[in-house]
Amino acid sequence: MAFPTVGIVGAGQLARMTAPAAAALGVRLRLLAGSPDESAAQVVPDVVLGSPDDLDALRRLADGCDVITFEHEHVPPEHLEALVADGVPVRPGPAALVHAQDKAVMRERLTAAGIPCPRWRVVASADDVAGFAAEAGWPVVLKTARGGYDGRGVWVVGSTAEAVEVLEAAAARGVRVLAEEKVAFVRELAAQVARSPHGQAVAYPVVETVQRQGICREVFAPAPGLAEDAAVAAQEVALRIAGLLDMVGIMAVELFETADGRVLVNELAMRPHNSGHWTIEGAVTSQFEQHLRAVLDLPLGSPAALGPHAVMANVLGGDYPDMYPAYRHILARDPGVKVHMYGKQVRPGRKVGHVTVVGDGPLDGLTERARHAAAYLTGEITE
Repeated sequence: MAFPTVGIVGAGQLARMTAPAAAALGVRLRLLAGSPDESAAQVVPDVVLGSPDDLDALRRLADGCDVITFEHEHVPPEHLEALVADGVPVRPGPAALVHAQDKAVMRERLTAAGIPCPRWRVVASADDVAGFAAEAGWPVVLKTARGGYDGRGVWVVGSTAEAVEVLEAAAARGVRVLAEEKVAFVRELAAQVARSPHGQAVAYPVVETVQRQGICREVFAPAPGLAEDAAVAAQEVALRIAGLLDMVGIMAVELFETADGRVLVNELAMRPHNSGHWTIEGAVTSQFEQHLRAVLDLPLGSPAALGPHAVMANVLGGDYPDMYPAYRHILARDPGVKVHMYGKQVRPGRKVGHVTVVGDGPLDGLTERARHAAAYLTGEITE
């Protein structure tokens, strides 16, 4: 048997970080990229140029591939259904992926299954929002059902007047809007699981994620101070969702931890996720290798952590477009820091890399090392 070829829709940093795992497994990758300059297209030779909105481009990607998967969810469901009708294995399948594409569909399915979520409602008018706020209280979180990420498509509104602006903009784009209660959470968590077509599933340690302005800035694995029963409950919720939706691949379940110890599901991602970057150095099997194993129906690898703590810090673009001198300094200053650069043009606020520190020392010390490296790379500090 020839070793398989996996087609990935998208050519950003997630596909780029999948490439080393594929090479180690003997798996070929083919990418659908909008440009040969995209992050993963710089390191993977087999690239199909085209848009995920173009069914012909998706079919060209699929030709000769053993399975199609994703590094983002922005693919028309009807195109995926067409690929399935062509006999192409698509994993996760469109019936599962829609729950990561459409927050209203996700909320309806999970709520019906009794999985704990914030209070929510689809809204189309100011009166709808006012009615929801009368039950859940102001302020209210408004979200577009489709298309939002890294804080985009999310607004916190304190009045119907503020809600009208959001609703009018969404209506002009033909996008549904959800109203959700503003959860008084103590921190955000992520539970990452993987599941194969024949139902084998594994769960990674639950992590804490730190968001600023809607963008993940840091990840702590495992979540510091999380009680074992709470961690197991979060893993069980994530595994239950994966089975309920017949999800294949790796999935991150983003969660709110409340002051009374509950966990509520915020969002789903059915692909490698920022909350799992720590697994490259910090787990027996990285999320990228695990995703390939799952979509190819190979035996899943161990998700166990390799050390007591791992800290990941994202590197966001700053005012210094040339990061290479800072990169050299960081490698010399702290050889234990692992630096991952994505080959992306530096723009303020854009994710251009991440750093990870794994060890058994005090968590505060590991955190300081990761933060220093990320801040030095962005030019926030110079010594």
